[in-house]
Amino acid sequence: MADVVTRDDLLQLGARPAPEPAPVRRRWPPRPTGLRAGIFGVGAALPERVITNADIAARLDTNDEWIVRRTGIRERRNLADGQPLAELAARSCERALIDAGRSAADIDHVIVSTITADRVTPGLAPDVALRIGAHGAAAVDVNAACAGFLYALDQAAALVESGRARTVLVCGAEALSRLTDHEDRGTAILFGDGAGAVVVAGGEMDLGCGGFELHSDGAAADLLYAEVDERKLRMEGSEVYRHAVARMVEATFAALERAGLGPTDLDLFVAHQANSRIIEAAAAELGVAPERVALHVEHVANTSSASIPLALWQAERDGQLRPGDTVGLAAFGAGFVWGAGIVRWKERVHVCA
Repeated sequence: MADVVTRDDLLQLGARPAPEPAPVRRRWPPRPTGLRAGIFGVGAALPERVITNADIAARLDTNDEWIVRRTGIRERRNLADGQPLAELAARSCERALIDAGRSAADIDHVIVSTITADRVTPGLAPDVALRIGAHGAAAVDVNAACAGFLYALDQAAALVESGRARTVLVCGAEALSRLTDHEDRGTAILFGDGAGAVVVAGGEMDLGCGGFELHSDGAAADLLYAEVDERKLRMEGSEVYRHAVARMVEATFAALERAGLGPTDLDLFVAHQANSRIIEAAAAELGVAPERVALHVEHVANTSSASIPLALWQAERDGQLRPGDTVGLAAFGAGFVWGAGIVRWKERVHVCA
């Protein structure tokens, strides 16, 4: 029988000691809580570097008037060379925690939606958890393109309502400047970088994060994609526009029906901020009045899965979104993947600590 090699034997041979274990976090038998999941805080972060339409027009055959008329975009933000996306994502998460009156120690799960992580592996979420001090928390990336934030929010709500987590941090973070073909006039104008986050927890709420409608159609993947070898976003713009409007409208009607509501019950409609024409067309088909539509693409452009939390953050800052408001969320992205959900904004009734 072979001799047993002990830890002391390994250390004498020069082996590195094992790292200290992560702190033991609260655990409890998972069970349905009877609570609803709700959003308790929001935060956002944008890079300092601003790229205006004039900057793009200086090197491509385009101009500010053409870009604004077709997209509603006037400028976008880009990360500085070498700046990690995790830094931006962590900043948005820290601000969401402050807004929610929570600390990193309260977080059980960190879910980051991104298609532009700093590395192929590991994902962005473990780095974000480390940066904010959520030591030992579960951390995972979600890749559902521009609909990723909705997919992540649905998962967070399910974790809370099933009893598998008490508090979940959901972040959408993207550095689309890394995937943009800056020599292609049709797409170079569209994309920007940014991060937004929300804190999801449980409480005895009327609606909270209501039911979500999430769908996919892989047969349409060649209409919007980026290949591994080229790593540039390619898009059939007119087809994507048509599908985006139709699918977001369908999903929003279904989510409203699930919640027992209609379009006139929405205080605010927050669609993925791809461009103003898509958002306005979807809102018109739903019958949502223009003053109840969040339109914040002008200064940030299309930030993929970061766009909805960024728009929520900006709408609240502008006084367009208040606690207790009923909000319709809708998104569409490469895959195709799309979805919608109805949430009651920062609904605070008998909050579960």
